[in-house]
Amino acid sequence: MTSLNDFAGLNDLPNIDAELFEPPSCVRLGIPQRTEHAPKILLLYGSLRERSFSRLAVEEAARLLNAMGAETRIFDPRGLPLPDTEDASHPKVDELRALAQWAEGMVWCSPERHGAMTGIMKAQIDWIPLALGGVRPTQGKTLAVMQVCGGSQSFNTVNQLRILGRWMRMLTIPNQSSVPKAFMEFDDNDRMKASPFYDRIVDVMEELVKFTLLVRDRSKLLTDRYSERKESAEDVSKRVNQRAI
Repeated sequence: MTSLNDFAGLNDLPNIDAELFEPPSCVRLGIPQRTEHAPKILLLYGSLRERSFSRLAVEEAARLLNAMGAETRIFDPRGLPLPDTEDASHPKVDELRALAQWAEGMVWCSPERHGAMTGIMKAQIDWIPLALGGVRPTQGKTLAVMQVCGGSQSFNTVNQLRILGRWMRMLTIPNQSSVPKAFMEFDDNDRMKASPFYDRIVDVMEELVKFTLLVRDRSKLLTDRYSERKESAEDVSKRVNQRAI
């Protein structure tokens, strides 16, 4: 797990125009601030390459989120087993699940490989259960989706990530990022160059923080359902964890 919370200011964001940078806040959104801690955002990326552009994009996103007042955690997928090859007691699985419960919002960023997200990205999402003891660790939390492309711009991966976000009962924000020819968008110091693609990531992170602030104190109410009020937590756990339909 990586944390970039030391980079909370604008000094490490050379592409940002400080006069135009407006971190979202409850005051600006016109909502009461019931929860005082910083928005907690988990970031996942989908490549194990030494120079992983999905990881570099996530690190840029984390810097921006920190500058907007959020607390971030980046999960390192190295060592995470394939789903069903180990049980949930595996240290990397336990780490990922704990972070999923900790987070109030997430960022998912995957390379596009053969027209789809990578297996590494899917494995991380598959290890996050739909329920832990009748409680869904992702339900009602916010999600931003991103992808990096080796060639021309595509939206296959972000579209797939949106489907998964809906399946995990997350609130996926409208905006998204797709970076074409990602190898051209980062400098020799592994920092993203100034460009409309960088500005789009700024937009996406700003929107994610706004939606997280709007939703997190209302998540329980927004996800409350008539059908589930008829079931006990034990009944829900039995239903979502059944072996066969």
